[in-house]
Amino acid sequence: IRRISFITSRKLAPKDLTPSAFAQISPPSVSNPSDNLKNLFEIPVIFYALVLYLFITKQVDTVYVSASWVFVVFRALHSAVHCTFNRIILRFYLYLFATIAVWFIAIRAALVYFSM
Repeated sequence: IRRISFITSRKLAPKDLTPSAFAQISPPSVSNPSDNLKNLFEIPVIFYALVLYLFITKQVDTVYVSASWVFVVFRALHSAVHCTFNRIILRFYLYLFATIAVWFIAIRAALVYFSM
């Protein structure tokens, strides 16, 4: 919505905008939500794959559910910060805690898998 509003308010032709050109002229209020959406195709994809694996192999327990909620809450907070006031050090720590939760899930699942 922000991107389309920006393009129409400036009367820019979308077909003439390359990604790099648009990144140079768009303000943070337009580019940050777009960047955040791209971020959701990185660590969260690993999380989705792990959750699916744990569900299919019937390994879901309280520890995995708790770690998953840690991931979800910290990623939601990360997205809220990224799309609003974007304080980078705060965003980094929110990302760090969310990523640690995913690595915890992955390592614990790997230990169970390889100990069989």
